[in-house]
Amino acid sequence: MTQPTPNPQHTALSLAASGVPVLPLRRGKVPFGNCTACADNACGGRPNMKIPGPCRCPGVCHGWAAATTDPAVIVSPEWAAAWRQAVCVAYHPGGAGLTVLDLDDADAITWARAALPATRTVPTTRGEHWIYQGATRSVNAVRHGVDIKSTMAYARWLGPGTGTMAALPDAVRALAVKEPPRAPRASQALSRPLRGGQGECPHRTPVFLERGVAMAEQRITEASSTIHATVYRTFLAVLSRHGRCGCLTDTHVTRLFTAAQAKGETARHCTDAWTNARTTLGL
Repeated sequence: MTQPTPNPQHTALSLAASGVPVLPLRRGKVPFGNCTACADNACGGRPNMKIPGPCRCPGVCHGWAAATTDPAVIVSPEWAAAWRQAVCVAYHPGGAGLTVLDLDDADAITWARAALPATRTVPTTRGEHWIYQGATRSVNAVRHGVDIKSTMAYARWLGPGTGTMAALPDAVRALAVKEPPRAPRASQALSRPLRGGQGECPHRTPVFLERGVAMAEQRITEASSTIHATVYRTFLAVLSRHGRCGCLTDTHVTRLFTAAQAKGETARHCTDAWTNARTTLGL
């Protein structure tokens, strides 16, 4: 006899009761896009995102930051439409004090078995999720076929898994602090002052620059399709505002690359998009 498909909202309520922040995922297994009031992060973003803001939107906005353990929110009218369209449930590992090591193929699993302590494992379509107790940075492509999902990220709920959960090992923390592939540096192009020589660039105001970079990350994260085009357009927009005045640092560029790779872009495609955007603007 075929087992009934679990109701995503019921699954979410069960996880929330155990202290795991949850959110619905739509077709494509991605978060729901922002509502009209929150489009392009105009509301400033939820307070638990990278740039704290005033948003108190009751809807499923802002990707992973919408994750909650509040049952009243999960069953609220504002979330009802999302549950009707949801294809599965996601959770915020870092919010539950967890780290998910996403092993995408057999080679990645072989490496983990040789290099890391055994822990709770959950089968995925192509590999396994290894779940550890403890939170860390979320970084994609720390090794071939290996992503780290913890803080400021979401993971699909694929079941409780098997095995005893181990403490997050230092080896995984070390991978999380490694920088992802660097963007091409173009120091000469990015170090010129603003045309007109009016002193220090006004973009260096931390709130202004940080908000701009955070909005660019959000735009990439919430792209529902044509990710290649979205990444290129976003890189082009960032460079058009900050590419001639020396505002952008390697840290800013790495953040943009990381957001793009989280949506499936390869490091090579990110580099190509960045180079093409610079060429278009004559940088």
